[in-house]
Amino acid sequence: MPFSSLSDPADLARAHAALEAVWNEVKTSVPKSEHERERKRIAYLVAGFAPLALDEEDLKRNVLLHYNQSVLS
Repeated sequence: MPFSSLSDPADLARAHAALEAVWNEVKTSVPKSEHERERKRIAYLVAGFAPLALDEEDLKRNVLLHYNQSVLS
């Protein structure tokens, strides 16, 4: 459970919104056979960056940056 460490309802809502936003940006570049794995990977990134984020947009930006760097590596 990627978001099990988040207990505040506002943090959970922000994390879910950021997950959807990031996924919507990257899903067309992910092969369908890898959708489930990559979405879960993004969810764990969101959970990891959530405590450090200033807001939902900052969270999305940080996750996208990290995800895109890892894909290019």
